[in-house]
Amino acid sequence: MSEVKTKASSAKKAAAVLNRLTTAQKNEALLLMADALIAEQDTILIANEEDLARGREQGTSSSLLDRLKLTPARLNDIAEAVRQIVELPDPVGDLLETYERPNGLFIEKRRVPLGVIGIIYEARPNVTVDAATLCLKSGNAVVLRGGSAAISSNRSIIAVLREALSRSAIPADALQLIEDSNRSSVDEMLKLNGLLDVIIPRGGASLIQNVVQNATVPVIETGAGICHTYVDESGQYAMAEAIAVNAKAQRPSVCNSMETLLVHESFARLHLNALANKFREINVELKGCGIARDIVPWINSATDENYATEYNDYILNIKVVKDLDEALEHIQKFGTRHSECIVTENEANAERFLQEVDAAAVYRNASTRFTDGFEFGFGAEIGISTQKLHARGPMGLPALTSTKYRVVGSGQIRS
Repeated sequence: MSEVKTKASSAKKAAAVLNRLTTAQKNEALLLMADALIAEQDTILIANEEDLARGREQGTSSSLLDRLKLTPARLNDIAEAVRQIVELPDPVGDLLETYERPNGLFIEKRRVPLGVIGIIYEARPNVTVDAATLCLKSGNAVVLRGGSAAISSNRSIIAVLREALSRSAIPADALQLIEDSNRSSVDEMLKLNGLLDVIIPRGGASLIQNVVQNATVPVIETGAGICHTYVDESGQYAMAEAIAVNAKAQRPSVCNSMETLLVHESFARLHLNALANKFREINVELKGCGIARDIVPWINSATDENYATEYNDYILNIKVVKDLDEALEHIQKFGTRHSECIVTENEANAERFLQEVDAAAVYRNASTRFTDGFEFGFGAEIGISTQKLHARGPMGLPALTSTKYRVVGSGQIRS
């Protein structure tokens, strides 16, 4: 039997045990996991350095190395996120609806775990912890398949977490890592109906599309983030600069960072030079449309290919538009339904933007960087869903549950 099938089978058996545990038992396990991450941080950091060294040798970009890198401070933040999950309400068993039918049947609708969740992701070892703890808290076993770039880090983290689970009521087999880095292991997971109940991909567009197009197991699609900020004619410059700089440069390697800045032509004539110089000061490479280059001659040219690219880097497109309609058309054409922002003092334009833009999160006068489970008050997230079925936006604990109807009768039969 293959590694994938063996570990998925073990996870399925463990899920049956996990489903019987109380919130207190799950929380106790999570606290042990958080403590273990700190106690074993030296071991984890040594493994992480192996990944970083290999990445540098292979010419991995600085932005991707940043996503891969762990530090004592980052590990502490990861452990703290686990402790925050402990404090969150357990969705399992929540009573969503109750009613009695005319024939006397009493019906309850309650939240239940999804079962066994497969998660396929790339080079962010913090996802390993987020995914493991969110799934376990919501009563799900989990099979993780991270990218080869983080394999040493992930092996070390999973070993630490499974050892912590061995001292808890949660079976260690509820947490599995697929160590085979060949593409075939992903392909096998996508077809593992009967063992995996759902697959969640986290990563770039190519990974997500491969999963969506080839899986027979149900998929929750987390989206690539081609996010836009539109500065309307009435936008205040100081606010627009602060939001745009934060959305692009606070952490460009993540999916909710801005890739294209749309600027109303009137605003651009007054302020684009100053804004472009601000980006140049922080080493953001700019690519612009013809009007943008007329105003700021030193920026490079942008094409449709640029507008359709998720850079995850210090690169930004700038497009000058004549009005809100043109901005909305651009977002509709190039957006990935992730996060979109308008900077405006015009109430009508703000309402149109918030109503008409098709995205998981839409903002007025705030950075797209807030599309995050922690910032939304959900604790660590499993991903940002850009689809419309089951879950959309930052996916916290409730998004990792399904529902079950419990029907109680007194001998009724259907005529």
